[in-house]
Amino acid sequence: MLNKLLAHLQYILPHHLLTWVIHKLARVRTVWFKNAMIRTIASRFGVNWSEALHQSPDDYPHFNAFFTRQLKPGSRPLASDENALLCPVDGAISSYGKIRENQIFQAKGHGFSCEALLADAAQAEKYQNGEYITIYLSPKDYHRIHMPLAGELTQMSHVPGRLFSVAPYTVDTIPRLFARNERSVHHFDTPIGSHALVLVGAMLVASMETVWHGLINPPRAKKLRHYNYPAGEVKLDRGAEMGRFNMGSTVVLLFPEGSLQWREGLEVGLVVKMGESLGSLSH
Repeated sequence: MLNKLLAHLQYILPHHLLTWVIHKLARVRTVWFKNAMIRTIASRFGVNWSEALHQSPDDYPHFNAFFTRQLKPGSRPLASDENALLCPVDGAISSYGKIRENQIFQAKGHGFSCEALLADAAQAEKYQNGEYITIYLSPKDYHRIHMPLAGELTQMSHVPGRLFSVAPYTVDTIPRLFARNERSVHHFDTPIGSHALVLVGAMLVASMETVWHGLINPPRAKKLRHYNYPAGEVKLDRGAEMGRFNMGSTVVLLFPEGSLQWREGLEVGLVVKMGESLGSLSH
């Protein structure tokens, strides 16, 4: 009951103002302040310092540098089977399965359409009867995003929207949440056909960025923005870093019909790590 009340209170909160404040605080370079912020979050959420490339708050110029920290080489080995679909992030599976009648399941009876998520009817057509998976990143997780399979970028869209929290209790309560929040949508040509990788923004998620574009937001545009990429301009290998969340959120992956088979043991709530297998590709 309390969680539902907290979720509904978000309708009246100034999402973008709160996010702007966090954006500024996360980049404060005053040593005592940023070190205290890092230690507090690391302790509160149980960050595993041992796998970080830099293991002291003093090693980071500000909180956001810590939040988007690099890991030691070898911390996230890629699944050895070249036919494996790689997990792109550290997180927990919120939902996965078949896209039925253009609908993606969210939680507890809530869903949304591919067209609403991608803000593009033509792109949504590519995923009729396809597959999707949604993965939630908590504050303790590694916040860089990697390619689940090799791909060539064809289009990126920045979709303005709300900034509801993507914590599980909010996802359970707010209808069409992932299709309402601000997001960055990336379309790739891959060995199994089209693939969409969606970075969903959230309250206090100050910004998202990609390795080819840099910072996407802020500024927070009020209109939908599309970027088209010529063939061969941006090619990313399987497991390569493609972007990052500056503060945590959720990714949604879409695949065409008949392109993959999920691995056994996959279930909602399962904690996953970047680089492990989510399933097998069908070539």
